[in-house]
Amino acid sequence: MSGPVNVLVILGVIALVVVRQISASRISGDRRWWVLPGVLLVMSLREPGLVDHHHETLSVVVLGAELVVGLVTGAAWGWTARLWRAEDGSVWSKGTKATVYVWTGGLALRAALYGVAAALGVHQGSPALMMALAVTLLVRSGVLARRAAEIPPSYGGSADRTPSAPAWKDRV
Repeated sequence: MSGPVNVLVILGVIALVVVRQISASRISGDRRWWVLPGVLLVMSLREPGLVDHHHETLSVVVLGAELVVGLVTGAAWGWTARLWRAEDGSVWSKGTKATVYVWTGGLALRAALYGVAAALGVHQGSPALMMALAVTLLVRSGVLARRAAEIPPSYGGSADRTPSAPAWKDRV
C-alpha cells in the first residue's frame, strides 16, 4: 500500500479506538481481541521503509524506543480503564481521566521520538507508526481481556437471560 493509504488506515484505527474509548463498550469474550492489532502488525511488516537503510542502527534504536513506548502506553491504557460487570453478566469498559493522561503522555513521547529521529536524519515512515500502534492496541486489549476474566460473575442475573427493562421505563 502507498503512504497515504497507510496514513488513512492509521487515522481510521485511531478514530475507531478513541470513539470506543470515550463511550462505554462491551468487552466480548470471543478471544478475537488480537485480530485488529495483528492485521496492523502484518501490514507494517509488509511495507517497505520500516527501517531507514541510510541510518539502520539509529533507525532500529528509534523503532525499538517507539515499541517500548507502545508497550508502556498500551499497558497503562489497559490498567486505567474502568471495568464492570453488568446485570446480564457482560463486561464493560470505559476510559477514565487517567486514560486521557496516558494517551496524552504516549503521544507526547512519540512526538519527541519522531523529533529526535528527524534531528538525527532518520526517516520514520508510516510502517513504524503502524507497528507501534499495533503493539499499543495488542497490549491494551490483552490487559483488558485479562482484567475482564478476573471480574467475578454477577449474581443478579445470568448471561443467557435477557436483561431486565431499564429503570426509567418502570417509572413511565
